[in-house]
Order: sequence, then structure tokens, then C-alpha cells
Amino acid sequence: TRSPGPGPAPMDLPWLPDSNVRYRDRCFWDSRYREVGAAPAEWFGGLSCFREQLEAELRPGDRILVLGCGNSALSADLFQLGYTDVTSIDYSPVCITGMRARYAQCPGLQWVVMDARDLAFPDGTFDVVLEKGTLDSMMVAETDPWNVSPETTALLDQVLKEVSRVLRPGGRFISITFAQPHFRKRHYAQPAYGWSLRHSTYGTDFHYFLYVMCKGQELSPADLALGRRLHELPCPACPPSYLQASDSEDYLSAIEL
Repeated sequence: TRSPGPGPAPMDLPWLPDSNVRYRDRCFWDSRYREVGAAPAEWFGGLSCFREQLEAELRPGDRILVLGCGNSALSADLFQLGYTDVTSIDYSPVCITGMRARYAQCPGLQWVVMDARDLAFPDGTFDVVLEKGTLDSMMVAETDPWNVSPETTALLDQVLKEVSRVLRPGGRFISITFAQPHFRKRHYAQPAYGWSLRHSTYGTDFHYFLYVMCKGQELSPADLALGRRLHELPCPACPPSYLQASDSEDYLSAIEL
């Protein structure tokens, strides 16, 4: 859910939290949505920035689930492109109330208050599960991306198991993030999820990443090996590693993921 679900934001916005850890706080998001409403705001760019990569993974008639929708226009933009079966969830009831009202004229868009860790859908419900920045927000307390805490690793695992469960065979999980492959792929490359893994990039001054996981396909040997590293004991000799400098985006310059 965006829920938790932040991303980069201009420094002059009044609703920025005093600490990035608050991006994991539901009360912060409720307060934010009361202040800014359902007017669109995008982390990592709007659909036009990655439309080519995303539409390559979508099929007419796909049932799509958007995790941590926030007040992004992504679900509505997909609807306008002809993907008319889109369910969007967020754990902020304030957010969902606002989005239902804003897009009431789009009957194919469903807005549901729900936590991504506990999806209230039957197995194999969706062809596509999509998230943009939601998993990033769950890692805001991490300062060393090489050694993610067991608590955060378990949190991501909860979400990813649920995503795999609600995907039909052949379904795709699409994750849009600023996390580089050597940091994020370890979390996605777990055999228990039953999917393959690949990625592409978009952006110019700053590169973002679009990961695609296809349920029912096998991980490559290289990805399997990378996934095993997630469960190895931390190496104290590994120095902290930082992302590339941001292009004036406060969230990216403030945390190290």
C-alpha cells in the first residue's frame, strides 16, 4: 500500500515529514491526504515516463491490482488507455475515500482500503500486480542497503508472498523503484515466489528501474545465487554504499537504499 508508500518530492512541499521513517506511518499518510486531497502526485514520474516498458507487459482484458495507489493518477491513466479492470488498494482510508470521489466516473476502477501484507483476494485473482514506490517506503529505516534488517526483510517477504498468491499462473508482478538491481533483486529472487525476474530502466539524469516477475517461470541460476545472498550473515567489512546523486528530489537524497 502506499501505505506505506512515498517517493521523491520537491523540498518546498509543506507535507514532507520531518523524518523519512514517517513514510511508514499510516497517520502521516492520512494527514497528508487530508491536506492535499486526491489531486495527482507522482513518485518516479507519471505513466508517460515508462509507458513503453509497462505496456509491453500488459494484455487487453488484464485484471490489474495496484498496491499502495496513493493519489497517483496511474490507475486512471491505465483506464484511459483501455485497461478497464483495475483494483487499487491503499491502507489509508482518507486516500481511498478521495480517490473514489475523484474517479467516480470511471466504473471499472475499484478503490479498496487494504494492507498489502494481507490481501483479501482469492488465489490467482489477478493477471498483473503493479507497485510504484510502495516497497521503497517499507525500507525507509534502512541505512545500509547491503545489510537489510531481518524485520524489513520479513516485511517485504510478507508482501511478496501475498503478491505471488493472488497472481494467476503466467501473471506478472511489476515493481517500479529507484532501487538498483544489486540491492533489490535479492529480495525478488526467492524460489518460494515461483516467478522469473528481469528488469529494464527509464529516466535520463536519474535512472529508475522496472522489475518484471512472471509467475510460473524459473529464476536464472545467477538470480538464484543472488537470492541466496539475502539469507547470508551480514559482512561487517562491507562499507555502506550510496545511490547516485538525485536530481533535486529530496526523498532520494535523504535516504540510502
